[in-house]
Amino acid sequence: MLFSEQNFRRRGEFSGSIEVVCGSMFSGKTEELIRRLKRAQIAKLNVEIFKPRTDTRYHDTEVVSHDLNSINSTPVDSASAILLLGTNTQVVGIDEAQFFDNELPDVCNKLALRGIRVIVAGLDMDFTGKPFGPMPALMAIAEHVTKVNAVCVCCGNPALYSYRTVTNENTVLLGEKDSYEPRCRACYNLGKG
Repeated sequence: MLFSEQNFRRRGEFSGSIEVVCGSMFSGKTEELIRRLKRAQIAKLNVEIFKPRTDTRYHDTEVVSHDLNSINSTPVDSASAILLLGTNTQVVGIDEAQFFDNELPDVCNKLALRGIRVIVAGLDMDFTGKPFGPMPALMAIAEHVTKVNAVCVCCGNPALYSYRTVTNENTVLLGEKDSYEPRCRACYNLGKG
């Protein structure tokens, strides 16, 4: 028997969604992701968390915030692996989304259409101030987008840019406070000049 979208919603079976938490480095994206996922666990929901295998800054298998809060995760090589591993779950968390391939928005859509709540965290801009990886597409298809700001280390205003303090032109450079600092628009552009 086929059901219309309206019948799915009425019956509560069509409840999947995509949430994106984005911002600059040191803005609390991962902290917010962990907070939402731990609340889902408290609610006794089946939760799966994924991160790119290349992100080993704090831990090989855990998602860890700069404040050292953590949650267990599964490192994966590609977005498509999430579809294979994210079965029998109600909530999927994805950290460092900007490092995934461009299949990630399609993967998130497929999960949401299965009725899964998908929570994604990542940098919305790279160190050059340009949209980063699959993040713009994820923000476009998400039901909820939360943009968090850090504090500019130069002037104290809200920071939305990740200013690279080391010389390296590669778009992807895993680093922490030794390589990046949060800056507001004015201070970011002063540093570029």
